[in-house]
Amino acid sequence: MNTRTAEGIAPAARAAVEAALWAPSIHNTQPWSFGVSGDEICLRADPDRKLRVSDPTGRQMTISCGAALFNVRIMLEALGYEPQVRRFPDPERPLLLATVRVRPGREPGEHARLLRAEIERRRTHRSGFTALPVPDRLVDSLVAEAAEEDGHLRPIGSEAAARVLAALTGAAQDVQSQNRLFVLELMRWARPPGSSRRDGVPAAGYPTDPRRTHPQHFAPRDYARGHEWGMAPDERVSVSTGLVALLTTAGDGREDWLRAGEALQRMLLHASAYGVSVAFHTQALEMPELREFIRRHLCSGEAPQMVMRLGFVIDESESVRRAASDVVD
Repeated sequence: MNTRTAEGIAPAARAAVEAALWAPSIHNTQPWSFGVSGDEICLRADPDRKLRVSDPTGRQMTISCGAALFNVRIMLEALGYEPQVRRFPDPERPLLLATVRVRPGREPGEHARLLRAEIERRRTHRSGFTALPVPDRLVDSLVAEAAEEDGHLRPIGSEAAARVLAALTGAAQDVQSQNRLFVLELMRWARPPGSSRRDGVPAAGYPTDPRRTHPQHFAPRDYARGHEWGMAPDERVSVSTGLVALLTTAGDGREDWLRAGEALQRMLLHASAYGVSVAFHTQALEMPELREFIRRHLCSGEAPQMVMRLGFVIDESESVRRAASDVVD
């Protein structure tokens, strides 16, 4: 048995926080901050980066932080340490989402090393996929990965259900695009070409002229807002919808949201290891009446936390992250 001793805990904690920075977040807001003291890492939500119009409850902010928490955990495991996690450890400090104690552990398993290797490789996709289907065995393994974190990944096998989700996404996008507050909030996180910012969605992170995908078309966010920003779309091969899926949880409280983020990131890293990319479509979940409709009619009563498409792509978009010095105190 190969153990890790206490001497390496401080470097391991720093490496875990640096890994957390690569987690996905809504509009790449990166709504987190960290504290490192001895063998303890603190994860806090950053209210200044909360989307006050589209995410007034902080649900999506908390899911984003849950993804960062999973990166902390898997990095520590891959380095041979045991992360001891307490979620919402202090009711008097609602922004403190979790603490992680770094304890000496054992030689990491192959799966932990596999997921760790994908932390900086994984990218959010924002257009169509190739026609190559995601293999059923891989879909089953992604379902199992989410379940390890108490999440329920629901592949949508019914074309009718997929059409409903696509229609709701389009309706929500149309409504939001006519709402000045929604638009201004989105514009805050849309980066123009040449921007030096290390957060938000870069101009090369989405296609200039999104093509309709088939058999269903899920409306994309309009980050460009009339500007000719974006990357040239691959019209020849990247026109498939891909596999439509929902991520749900049994409950719908803050701990459920945090665990949903952990389940999401575990699944995303596993998907990335096998060449599968994921596109997110959360517009309908930002409108309470549409989210409730999805819960009742498509989720067997569970709380929908994420709408996504999965598939294979040829070229991935770029991504940016803030430096650790910007988020650690």
